[in-house]
Amino acid sequence: MDETIARLTAPGGMLETATVARGGVALPVIATAPPSLAQYFAHYCTVHRDVEFLVSGAERLTYGETYAAAERLARALVGRGIGRGDRVGVAARNSPAWIVTYMATLMAGGVATLLNGWWQADELQAALADVDCALIVADAPRAQRLAKIEGLRTPVVTLDDTLPVMEAIAPLLGGAEGPLPELTGDDLATILFTSGSTGVSKGALSDHRAVVAGTFSFLAQTLTMLGIVTADGNPPQGQPCTLLTIPLFHVTAEVPVFLQSFAMGRRLVLMPKWDTLEAMRLIERERVTYFIGVPLMSFEILNHPDRASFDLSSVTDFGAGGAPRPVEHVLRIDQEMGGSAPLIGYGLTETNAVGTGNWRSNYVNKPASCGRASPPLVEIAILDDAGNRLPQGARGEVAIRTVANIRGYWNRPEATAAAFTADGFFRSGDIGYLDPEGYLFIVDRKKDIIIRGGENISCQEVEAALYLHPAVREAAVFGLADERLGEVPAAVVWCGGEPVTAEALCRFLAEHIAAFKIPARIWIADAPLPRLGTEKIDKVGLKARYRAVALAA
Repeated sequence: MDETIARLTAPGGMLETATVARGGVALPVIATAPPSLAQYFAHYCTVHRDVEFLVSGAERLTYGETYAAAERLARALVGRGIGRGDRVGVAARNSPAWIVTYMATLMAGGVATLLNGWWQADELQAALADVDCALIVADAPRAQRLAKIEGLRTPVVTLDDTLPVMEAIAPLLGGAEGPLPELTGDDLATILFTSGSTGVSKGALSDHRAVVAGTFSFLAQTLTMLGIVTADGNPPQGQPCTLLTIPLFHVTAEVPVFLQSFAMGRRLVLMPKWDTLEAMRLIERERVTYFIGVPLMSFEILNHPDRASFDLSSVTDFGAGGAPRPVEHVLRIDQEMGGSAPLIGYGLTETNAVGTGNWRSNYVNKPASCGRASPPLVEIAILDDAGNRLPQGARGEVAIRTVANIRGYWNRPEATAAAFTADGFFRSGDIGYLDPEGYLFIVDRKKDIIIRGGENISCQEVEAALYLHPAVREAAVFGLADERLGEVPAAVVWCGGEPVTAEALCRFLAEHIAAFKIPARIWIADAPLPRLGTEKIDKVGLKARYRAVALAA
């Protein structure tokens, strides 16, 4: 891998590197990459013009057809007054209309603001109050939630994404059109939302350079593996193809899956909703070559009773991100999936998904590791609380430095300053160490976060929603181990003796937070929750006690 990436990035190589100054630090960049996503789309949609790109139900679109729809919509957005830096909210499930809207927003100079499709009205309202959008494009279910927000001034255009793409985007067309701007790497590109340990949803802002760099970081890894298998005499045959199993408002779906596909000429088969049986059917029908999802997805395929009924032999790799895989799952994929190899990546919204990667036999040999820093753009450091680098083998906070890092959190300078060191490392909030070969092992979490099947859940956010209930006096939320999802949220609640059931609290929470955040278990305590000497609730003690109760049950 090291020899192959060295050839790719050498002077005159396909991915020749240069440097760019950011915050007084010279960071590596891919010199051959386009300066903006608009130029990236234009170039590769021309190269792959007649190649099939999107498969969504019965609809099949080439790269050329997709680009033509996006260009027309981009000119319509300019005609509507969308210009450089204007935020356009996208609130919808995966569909060709989502993809075309995203592309068009960027081509018009706007900032694609990716709203979480699982959010309820309260969560949408909080995000939109923070990031003021000029326009929101939504599918019907999300438009209904947006309609519940009192005083929402932003215009909402509802698209029927069940229609063919040109019919779906028709409500945005038909008016005046304008010329598309010439964009640079410094122009703002995307805002993705991340929920930190405080429970406040923050808009992670990237410029075009960062998103393009993140895309080319993944492309470098793909070309490395392509070079290795070709040298081994086993080059891939036919068009690469992957399932789009993850919502596009997630950075994993956006950058390594969707955006990387343009350069690869890869076919994307869209799944609006995860279903294991449907995934296997599509893998067989479309001859999917690469599978990527949260670890739960490959785990469910591995354990499905009908797996042997489907031909999954076209899949070369079962990738995962968003959460660690248990070691047993890594080894079983290697042993039981008929030659398909496991791989995993570690990155964050704030790094445009780049960070580390652990591949194939390397992953099997170190199944508890998320891999080495991805060359040539990523540097990993382990820091103490003061931001000082720790030696190899010492445990500390994992920090990532790359040109793909976000500029910061929208309108939150204090949060941005706290998240980055003076020399440009993003502080992940994860605790880990590096082994002698540079492989990263994540051992703990610094932030009060639960990772449920790849979805981050802020404990404080769920606690705040519980406190909205008039009967709740005290609440503590923490994670419980779960074989399918890795972790699920759980809560202990004291209601001061009022007759409130766990079921009633769950129904109440469903009105305020997304379904995946609702605790799988709620215990009603018969006395105030135990406290520390600081008068804070003793969450560590509660976790230990109720995790033991859950395990015994």
